[in-house]
Amino acid sequence: MTATTFFIPSLNLFGAGCVSSAADHAKSRGFKRALIVTDSGLHKLGVADQIASMLVERGVGSVIFPGAKPNPTIRNVEDGLALLKQENCDCVISLGGGSAHDCAKGIALTATNGGSIKDYEGVDKSAHAQLPLIAVNTTAGTASEMTRFCIITDEERQVKMAIVDRHTTPLLSVNDPVLMLGKPPALTAATGMDALTHAIEAYVSIAATPITDACALKAMSIISNSLRTVVAEGQNLAAREAMSYAGFLAGMAFNNASLGYVHAMAHQLGGFYDLPHGVCNAVLLPHVQAYNAQVAAGRLKDVAHALGVDITGMSDAQGADAAIHAIQRLSADVGIPAGLGGLGMKETDVPILAANALKDACGFTNPKQATQTEIETIFRAAA
Repeated sequence: MTATTFFIPSLNLFGAGCVSSAADHAKSRGFKRALIVTDSGLHKLGVADQIASMLVERGVGSVIFPGAKPNPTIRNVEDGLALLKQENCDCVISLGGGSAHDCAKGIALTATNGGSIKDYEGVDKSAHAQLPLIAVNTTAGTASEMTRFCIITDEERQVKMAIVDRHTTPLLSVNDPVLMLGKPPALTAATGMDALTHAIEAYVSIAATPITDACALKAMSIISNSLRTVVAEGQNLAAREAMSYAGFLAGMAFNNASLGYVHAMAHQLGGFYDLPHGVCNAVLLPHVQAYNAQVAAGRLKDVAHALGVDITGMSDAQGADAAIHAIQRLSADVGIPAGLGGLGMKETDVPILAANALKDACGFTNPKQATQTEIETIFRAAA
């Protein structure tokens, strides 16, 4: 086997109420003042203030930056960095889903490395560890609380930059399902399908290992058994906890086996039209897997089994087809839109979206390499 590396934060907290332990860790590490990076919604709900209060009780000061947009931009990172410097913060705490975590990573990385976050687009471009980051998760899907991936939108180019850097791995991740209770059904569905995409893309990846395979398959099984429930019952703590584990497991898988064309294409849609990432992934997922089935049918048959399909007597091709149908059923059951056209994708934009997706995919590990024409075909099939 080729030598591999497995990336994960050194400490990860799970379970109801574990966010208080995160505040304890901030104190034990001697942090004096934290920049709390969150979105305007969580700020208005007072969740960021709750975190700030926990820190104050332990002698740690903080300032709240509620500027993380749904698709965080270079400007968001620059604004947060300015506040961090103004307030002399020595650590960063991200509170939210992937948007807050990615924005916080951009702030923490540029705080210690200098320059602009766009200087670090690509793989391992930074020279120094980022400012210590504690990532407190409030959704179950992106896994940004534990990965080395940071996705930031370049407003000028209208593209999402993929920053894949070991230095953006948080110091500590926190998955407290209590913080996830009551999330809207649409957000729950989108983040859950994002996690499923992570697991499937990691499983069919050419960089998959036995460790990532185990994480990916278990994540798929949990999502298949729990996502419908948690979308319908937002206050179901057991289902929320199950999905938090599924999202983390899927993150362990793709953080080390990487991703594929679903994400490369979804990044372009998000950057171009400012669309929700998880929804774009969910719509594209079955269409990209239909393309991957040309070379990864056996792996997709395993996906079908993990999603609860009885694959007894099926050929690899039949199993792959069953996996695609299972993905589509789950997506429909949780209310994901059927096509990209309804999300605003325009036929005239397809060539530039496909060209940019191919550039983005250079750092990913899709099982079958595509031409721009093939990527355009997938976009149109998903319309």
